[in-house]
Amino acid sequence: MVTTLLPFLFIFLVGRGAVADSNPYNSSVPPINTTSCNSNVFERIDKNNVALLIVDHQVGLFNMVKDYTPTEFSNNILAHAALGKYFNLPVVLTTTGEAGPNGPLPQEILDMYPDVPVIKRQGEINAWDNPDFQAAVKATGKKQVILAGITTEVCTAFLAMSLREAGYTVFANAEASGATSLRAANDANDRMRSGGVHVYSMFAIVSDLMRDWRNKPGSLEMMPWFFKYFPAYGYLVRAHVASIKSGVIFPGEDESVKAV
Repeated sequence: MVTTLLPFLFIFLVGRGAVADSNPYNSSVPPINTTSCNSNVFERIDKNNVALLIVDHQVGLFNMVKDYTPTEFSNNILAHAALGKYFNLPVVLTTTGEAGPNGPLPQEILDMYPDVPVIKRQGEINAWDNPDFQAAVKATGKKQVILAGITTEVCTAFLAMSLREAGYTVFANAEASGATSLRAANDANDRMRSGGVHVYSMFAIVSDLMRDWRNKPGSLEMMPWFFKYFPAYGYLVRAHVASIKSGVIFPGEDESVKAV
């Protein structure tokens, strides 16, 4: 009777965690490394050693973006493109299947860089698989890249991971990369982070490029960018300027600030 009950007793004890090796899975499977994704050191964007990549921001692909409103995303991709002008960065432009439904880059971007050739990929989904694109990135001589593309989960993520593998420090502009869904964007950003890609907001990228409001470009040079592309801060500055010019402080404002 005791002998027949032993197998059942063993199963019960395993389920209760009473057996020394309580892992019901194969003990040869190594434990999950929970620290590998957090081991990346803080790396700064060096405006003298970084190139700006504009990847597949095409008028047809624009319609696939579902994690931003069209108005938001149009502003974001133009703001991303303008960084090259404001910080004097080398720029690489690329499209995929431009002659088909994907379409060209927005004219606003082309007008910013009339002398920069567009690398028109005919089949490569990952831009890094295109020899001309690789050559253009290498020709910049920079070791860091800031990139954004449509879509986040394909054009941005595939290229970002390839660039990391090639030894570049990569900063992905999350707000200028558009995904087919919010879930797709989150998964792609997680994947990039786990591969050592720095996923930044637009404001974080601008702030790291600038570093100090007293630098050049700094407060004086960058305010037009903020007014045009980042109105939350632009209007804050306008309100501050207006209050100084008018010299008006409403009753209680001074006291309420002191009380905080």
